Amino acid sequence: MKELASAVRSAVAKVVVGQDEVIERMVCAAACGGHVLLQGPPGVAKTLLARAFARTLGLDFARAQFTPDMLPSDLTGTMILRGDELVFRPGPVFTNILLADEINRTPPKTQSALLEAMQEQQVTVDGEARALPSPFFVIATQNPIEYEGTYALPEAQLDRFLMQLEVGYPTVENERAMLALPRDGVRPLGLDAVPQVASAEDLAQARRALNAVTAEPTVAAYVIDLIRRTRELPGVVLGASPRAATHLLVAAQAAAALAGRAFVTPDDVADAAPAVLGHRLVLTPDAELERFTALDAIRIAVGEVAVPR
Repeated sequence: MKELASAVRSAVAKVVVGQDEVIERMVCAAACGGHVLLQGPPGVAKTLLARAFARTLGLDFARAQFTPDMLPSDLTGTMILRGDELVFRPGPVFTNILLADEINRTPPKTQSALLEAMQEQQVTVDGEARALPSPFFVIATQNPIEYEGTYALPEAQLDRFLMQLEVGYPTVENERAMLALPRDGVRPLGLDAVPQVASAEDLAQARRALNAVTAEPTVAAYVIDLIRRTRELPGVVLGASPRAATHLLVAAQAAAALAGRAFVTPDDVADAAPAVLGHRLVLTPDAELERFTALDAIRIAVGEVAVPR
């Protein structure tokens, strides 16, 4: 896992500067078999990051630009008449890595089609379930600032994302480094410079390494205590789900594997908590008016729950 993350980080850094932690967590999510929601303002290279990430792994990649007029069949595929028989024409979801760009700009009906793909690794077209390729990994993007013409993702769909990662503005040094990258006018020349450094087998090997990481019962109990505490905090309407407990433990195992350890520590759990839990908490309107965020709630929970010794 450590070698895979290092190789992917170095390759993606040829075109995306200053997002090393995001890249490492994306590698962990892919190894876990989870999906990632990239959130950040326009122009911070969320789409470029997803494209470069897929290129480093040598996996099939497709992009779906989500719009208000997008139909489920535009994503999943449809039956067409070829000659005198109906045949299935696959949509962009039939790939290894799907970039769901601006996912919150499409109506709930299309989002539900993606939800089936994320949860079941299949889509249903014309009453027939069709399996998706393996591995299958969704990288979705959304702009947290602009809400006009958007459809908020339902909690059930947010809960299917293993992590929500914040892609923020670069530091001064990183922004200077970005200006030094080669360009053709306003277009970056970067993707051709991104090498394939891994494969599907390397990803499978990283998953085997992750599965071999052990978690003591005390650490598992710590995960449960954190999850349950998020449901009790003032200002929180909906806390983390039981699925979130599994996701948090698996993400902590990935963090341990990334650090080269064969066991999970409470620090691994606390480190993974913001990315795994932040998008799952629903706050009261009063809490939002007071600028109390989900990350604030997670920090409180981590601070209040006793750490096992």
